[in-house]
Amino acid sequence: MPNILIVEDEEAIRRVLKKVLIEDDSKNNIIEATDGSDAINKIKSENLELVICDIKMPKKDGIDVLNFLKSYDDKIPIIMISGHGDLKTAVMAMRKGAFDYIEKPPDLNSLLSSVRESLKNKLKVKKTTTNPSKQSKYEIIGKSKKIIELKQIIEKISPTNARVMILGPNGSGKELVARQIHNNSLRSDGPFIEVNCAAIPSELIESELFGHLKGSFTSAHKDRVGKFEAANNGTIFLDEIGDMSLSAQSKVLRAIQESKIQKVGSEKDIFVDSRIIAATNKDLKILIKENKFREDLYHRIAVIELNVPKLDERKDDIVLLVDHFLEQLSSSNENGIFTMDSKAIKLLTTYSWKGNVRELRNVVERLTILSENNNISSDDVKKFSGKK
Repeated sequence: MPNILIVEDEEAIRRVLKKVLIEDDSKNNIIEATDGSDAINKIKSENLELVICDIKMPKKDGIDVLNFLKSYDDKIPIIMISGHGDLKTAVMAMRKGAFDYIEKPPDLNSLLSSVRESLKNKLKVKKTTTNPSKQSKYEIIGKSKKIIELKQIIEKISPTNARVMILGPNGSGKELVARQIHNNSLRSDGPFIEVNCAAIPSELIESELFGHLKGSFTSAHKDRVGKFEAANNGTIFLDEIGDMSLSAQSKVLRAIQESKIQKVGSEKDIFVDSRIIAATNKDLKILIKENKFREDLYHRIAVIELNVPKLDERKDDIVLLVDHFLEQLSSSNENGIFTMDSKAIKLLTTYSWKGNVRELRNVVERLTILSENNNISSDDVKKFSGKK
């Protein structure tokens, strides 16, 4: 029987939340607290599975409760309830480890979806461990200061339901970061659905994201499941979101706000529960000023903002990356293992890498193909790398 603590100083809201949670699952045992101090006492005395907590309260506020809970037992998920004016505080709460936040007046479908997910995830923490094969496949290679900091943030935010905006130049590894967040999350058993917003024509992106019904437009010969629906109980990765049309942006905003979508040609709502991760190589704040990107969508998604560094900002990692790529390429090489001498690697660290990690990998692969033997030399680098 899940013990759920509702922390809310307004009795009417407490009553509604309690009624909805019990109607959703009669096994839910609801415990109430009227302020932050009362909540901290209940956290100490009760065996809790979930805390739902308002932010603005007398005595101690929701952030005080969150801070105490994370130090007392960080495995208990907490969902924050915020008024519209508390949005910045809610974002801060997510960064501190809150599982989710719901705006007042709470959308009950969104609340129930978040409650179910948080309870399910807490159960998964008890029963499962991370799949090591998934981790190694999408490992972030590097020990530079910026990469260590990035890994630390990923580790902290992955178990939450926080939406994430990943910023960085092309080829820097934004998709790798998104996959790491998913694989380290409690949704890792669910689907990871990638959408390249830049590659889809603007007139088709709504169908791609939300699906369509047969006959809804000329080429709609059969019903189609959209990416949001396919990502249910998992993660949807909106790559190059800065290239998405304003029309599609408004639909994505509604999907995030209400946890529901409508297929093209349908008026029926489909409820979806997917974590949103987005990425772009563009400066969204400039696009907002140019009225090319919705500011409200930016604030909805960028609860956590991650910056992936350029390779030129982490040249200490080139040795590790080259070793990693050579190991990958050697596994499919019938003529033995590829190596690279120290002078060759040192030469690679002197170059500028505008194409970032992707360009480095392409150069290493080219060298394994064109070099005269399996031990790549500095002369090979000068001759075949295409770098100056």
